[in-house]
Amino acid sequence: MDDQTTVATLPVLPIKRIVLFPGVLMPVTIGRTSTIAAMDSAMKTEDKTIIVVSQRSPEQEHPSIDDLYSIGTKSVIKQVTRTDGSKIHALIQGIERAVLLRVEQTDPYLTVRSRQLLNPSDSGPEIDAMHRAIVDLVQALPDLIESPGIQEAVSSLVSDEKDPVALAYRVASFMNLTVAGEQELLEAQTCADLLRGLYAALSREMQILQLRNKIAGEVEAKLSKSQREYILREQLKTIHQELGEDDSEENELSHLRKQIEESDLPEAVRKEANREMNRLSKIPPAASDYHVIRSYLEMLLELPWTKASPDQLDLANVRNVLDEDHYGIKEVKERIVEHLAVLKLNPEAKAPILCLVGPPGVGKTSLGQSIARALGRAFQRFSLGGVHDEAELRGHRRTYVGALPGGIIQAIRRAGFNNPVLMLDEVDKMGRDFRGDPAAAMLEILDPAQNHTFRDHYIDLPFDLSNVFFITTANTLDSIAQPLLDRMEIIRLPGYSEYEKLEIANRYLWPRRLKESGLENQPLNFSQDVIGDIIRKYTREAGVRQLEQMLGRVTRKIALQLAEKSQETPAAIITVTPMLIEEWLGTERFMPEEARKTLPAGVATGLAWTPAGGDVLYVETTLLPGNHDIKLTGQLGDVMQESVHAARSYLWAHAESMGLDISTFKRNGVHVHVPSGAVPKDGPSAGITMATALASAYLNMPVRSDTAMTGEMSLSGLVLPVGGIKEKVLAAHRAGIHRIILPKLNQKDLKEIPDEVLAVITFLPVERIDEVLPLAFSSNHEELAKDGDHDTTQHLHETHTTLEASGPTASPNIF
Repeated sequence: MDDQTTVATLPVLPIKRIVLFPGVLMPVTIGRTSTIAAMDSAMKTEDKTIIVVSQRSPEQEHPSIDDLYSIGTKSVIKQVTRTDGSKIHALIQGIERAVLLRVEQTDPYLTVRSRQLLNPSDSGPEIDAMHRAIVDLVQALPDLIESPGIQEAVSSLVSDEKDPVALAYRVASFMNLTVAGEQELLEAQTCADLLRGLYAALSREMQILQLRNKIAGEVEAKLSKSQREYILREQLKTIHQELGEDDSEENELSHLRKQIEESDLPEAVRKEANREMNRLSKIPPAASDYHVIRSYLEMLLELPWTKASPDQLDLANVRNVLDEDHYGIKEVKERIVEHLAVLKLNPEAKAPILCLVGPPGVGKTSLGQSIARALGRAFQRFSLGGVHDEAELRGHRRTYVGALPGGIIQAIRRAGFNNPVLMLDEVDKMGRDFRGDPAAAMLEILDPAQNHTFRDHYIDLPFDLSNVFFITTANTLDSIAQPLLDRMEIIRLPGYSEYEKLEIANRYLWPRRLKESGLENQPLNFSQDVIGDIIRKYTREAGVRQLEQMLGRVTRKIALQLAEKSQETPAAIITVTPMLIEEWLGTERFMPEEARKTLPAGVATGLAWTPAGGDVLYVETTLLPGNHDIKLTGQLGDVMQESVHAARSYLWAHAESMGLDISTFKRNGVHVHVPSGAVPKDGPSAGITMATALASAYLNMPVRSDTAMTGEMSLSGLVLPVGGIKEKVLAAHRAGIHRIILPKLNQKDLKEIPDEVLAVITFLPVERIDEVLPLAFSSNHEELAKDGDHDTTQHLHETHTTLEASGPTASPNIF
């Protein structure tokens, strides 16, 4: 080893109470004259090296060689800063160990002859095991030492150090060991000795820290904040009693306990309330749980666990109440009366769960209020539109800050009875996100087999919802999950006819607007023709919401005229005329729906269903010579596009039997367009309309302009049933159409059509497309004959004659 080491003469820097290890950077403060001289001498050399050696006794101010340990650390001076006084501050970094051989100089500072002592370098599995064990112990230190920055310090201590000797020196300098203990580690001859000594020192330090934390925890538990507050509060209570002052908190707890004893709570709820009451009485009001428990108990007491309102079982009175509030909707009214009849015979019967489906403005929400009034029950409404969080229905658990019950329990609390009429509005507009799926929570709420034990997260006790009369509303069923849909009884509220709107306006809307505007007792001349003009020219909706808004504008204009007149002027009768309506409401917003007087060849009239009701739809086709493709415009959806292809394929396949020239199909492509191109359109109900329009283009024969049609067409020629018949028929009636071709299987839907509409429209039910075409062209034989196509004319005429002879297909009255 001597051959590989270096001998040098260097100044000595004695230090107290610490050992400098190789690789460690250490700040020192120097004040002794001899030590300052040694530092100055080292700073004048090129490498600025010095031997740093620990003193055996820190009390020795002028140590000799015998007062120092025989092994020190050769170091380099990184930085020196002089103060105004006699001291200097230095930053020194250890380089390697050095053995002091002999003294070379003692005055003015100590200089020694030293030899380099290489670091231990042995290796093996034992070294690796001890290395890892030391790292584990060091990483556990932050859990025992509550000091800011300790985690970062430990992490930087062990993260980049792979050499076990270097790591040992760094860890040893970090620990609070005695000088003798640190010196023993510095003088270790082998790596194993160094790591064993460090591991033993670390283990002792860990045990001391654990014991210290245990003692501190026991002391802190005995003198906790809550105990100190309790002692102070007991003293304060005694002071209040001595002063004769009232203890309001104690009185509140007594009042709460008395409420629990006198309330009619179910046994399980009473047991939980008493348990929480005992907890509340043992904690101080300043504690965070105090107000949480108190709010919980108040909620338990406010809920109507067993309180129910009596039902009005007079069926005649219920019918009168429903008829007073709403015109028409016989199906809904009859369903309510049926439920009351069941309750009259079986008081234990569960309330139904109705889902009112219809376009906006048809009275779904107001119908819920009328049902509650008819039944004599409390009414509450909870909107589900835009609800994404399940907790809005079930509530939050009490562990959360600011937790509250869900909307269902809150609504029942406000109602004050456990059997209210609860309307869940806009059930089709619920969403879902990472916070849960409200629709899944609705499954339990609306399931009669489960909702008698509904458990709100906040209440955390079963509440019986089986007596609640649930009514949900929706504009469409498409976005409602099927499991939820199965739990509800669907009742559809279609749009109103013009006649129904007139009746609703006269009975409900106009009197209500007059009352709101203060015109109840004012002489007015307001005819039904004016209301009819408002309906046709200023509204286009299935319901009556826009109509009520327009009537409100009219009453405000009337009120303005009356208010501006002088009080001395005698009140004159105000006559509302169509000219005044145009002046007050502005230019007509909508042109009244009217059927086209004549249709060119290639155009057919269809009927469509929209969320706002029904509409008339024109399908326009034209042939494209020299082309074989089908061109589609008008924002047609996939289903309508497939209907065009199916209709053309059917006509092509049956061209000979229908009197069509097959070469026409081969020589010409087809362009199909549906006007109102900005509006997307889709659905199968335009199938027979597409086929009729294409046949009209191929035959060059116009379709009857007073005839509209709806129905899905299959490739085999069958006419299949479709939905929205009432809305479509009402749209045709508004447009002045007198004949409607519809699937025979939709005849049952005509029972929903108002009598005044049935009286003016002829319904032509069909089963096959072969029956549709003669009915569509039945009045156009003369025009076709003028074009010289006598064979085709004769063929269609014969087909139509056969259908008319067969009976009810073309009958003007199918009933």
